[in-house]
Amino acid sequence: MLAKGTAGTGISAHKRADDLSDFSDELDMIEALGVESIELPTYDMDLVVGGRIRRPQLEALKRATAGRDVGFSVHGPLAINFMDEAFRLPRHLEVLEASLEIAAEVGAENYVMHSGLTPLQQGHGIEAAYGRQREWLAKAGEIARQHGLFLCVETLFAGYDGKIHASSPSRLARELEAIAHPNVVATLDFSHAYLKLDFDGRRDDFVGEIKALAPYARHLHMHDSFGRQDDIWMFTEGERLAYGHGDLHLPVGWGDIPWETLMAECSFPEGVLFNIELKQRYWYAAQETVDATKALADKAQVIGQASAA
Repeated sequence: MLAKGTAGTGISAHKRADDLSDFSDELDMIEALGVESIELPTYDMDLVVGGRIRRPQLEALKRATAGRDVGFSVHGPLAINFMDEAFRLPRHLEVLEASLEIAAEVGAENYVMHSGLTPLQQGHGIEAAYGRQREWLAKAGEIARQHGLFLCVETLFAGYDGKIHASSPSRLARELEAIAHPNVVATLDFSHAYLKLDFDGRRDDFVGEIKALAPYARHLHMHDSFGRQDDIWMFTEGERLAYGHGDLHLPVGWGDIPWETLMAECSFPEGVLFNIELKQRYWYAAQETVDATKALADKAQVIGQASAA
């Protein structure tokens, strides 16, 4: 039974064979976990070549997804960046447009793209990058609307070397409010937000920042971490886990994100999807993570629609 007002719980699939010949097996395994949705990693499936859809590969994906009792979301190319230099923005839009068409053809409702990144620079330069992002996200929102999709802009963190600027959750909320397009909403990645605020020396603001973005967040990325910078050389992922550093994509409950507090204090839009992004290393805890996420979704507060419009 779905938590009231939510689209349920999902989990991100992992690609196996490059030709997608065994992707049905991956989806079968995920369906057995009892989720309502599966997120497709189309950014790593060779579906777009030079800005154009590779039809035979898309048909292979559609064969794998056809006739299933789950919904789908899509995570498109991570490199799309509307804060980039102006001369590259048409290329980003070209790739996004092809990726949105793919999402529509597999029956997805939410399309996840990353929020912009820009070199750390004087304030006027950063604000100009935000201006470019608002303009091009509005264009992309129209394309998404034509395909019946929500464009879900994901919270990111910048590198610990300090050379890249990323939006805080509250700043992304203000940008979405300014764009005011009903199809341009948010993907709230809790761990990314935690890492961003830790880098800025604002860990104590985490709950308040999440509350600011939650009403726009039709799509959630659920995974755990400690929000600590990945700024010590590590030899193995196990060492990174021991220190609790970086974007670990841990099972929910393994880190120190205050999930219960967030569910009590945040208000999410109607139709919000709780999608798990679990690193393949920890897939042995997938059922545990699905169960923990379903319990959190049951406690979520859901309000109105997922946009400022």
